[in-house]
Amino acid sequence: MTRRICFVTGNRYKFEEVSEITRRFNIELELCSVPKLEVQGESLLEIVFKSAILAYFFTNRPVLVEDAGLFIKALNGFPGPYSSYVYKTIGLTGVLKLLEKAENREACFRSAAALAYDRGVITGEGEVCGYIVETPRGTRGFGFDPIFTPHGEAKTFAEMSLEEKNRVSHRAKSVSLVLSKYIEHAQTALSNF
Repeated sequence: MTRRICFVTGNRYKFEEVSEITRRFNIELELCSVPKLEVQGESLLEIVFKSAILAYFFTNRPVLVEDAGLFIKALNGFPGPYSSYVYKTIGLTGVLKLLEKAENREACFRSAAALAYDRGVITGEGEVCGYIVETPRGTRGFGFDPIFTPHGEAKTFAEMSLEEKNRVSHRAKSVSLVLSKYIEHAQTALSNF
């Protein structure tokens, strides 16, 4: 099992966040450049599965892909898997405007991760639920982090340190699950050798 994994993202903050998670597993993450892969789909799991396979095809080495979405209850799960596009087009202001008259501000961040390597593809999902605040708060993180507060927390993701966010985040859950399975598969393969 290789302890160095290629991570495909154009988001530097996401790379730092996931690197912090992989260190707990004694795995080094390397930012990899592959042709832009804009896989679209209704399911985060479908998106990362296809993206990981395509990235593995280009790199021929273990590759990790992660995608996340914000699912807002009052908006019937919107923006969901289209969160990146919605953030780029209407941003925080647009989402808050859509929720102006909403009494229910519950939302969940969901994440799916996939690791493709010579033995196949390992996937995992994570979720954290909370609510959308009325005004953006904080300067850390990215995307919808300034408007999302997890249940049981007082801070938005953008107000949390990397360590605080990774303690509760959807991304930490999905990536940790994938890495646990990856290590388990490697140990099983060694014991069968």
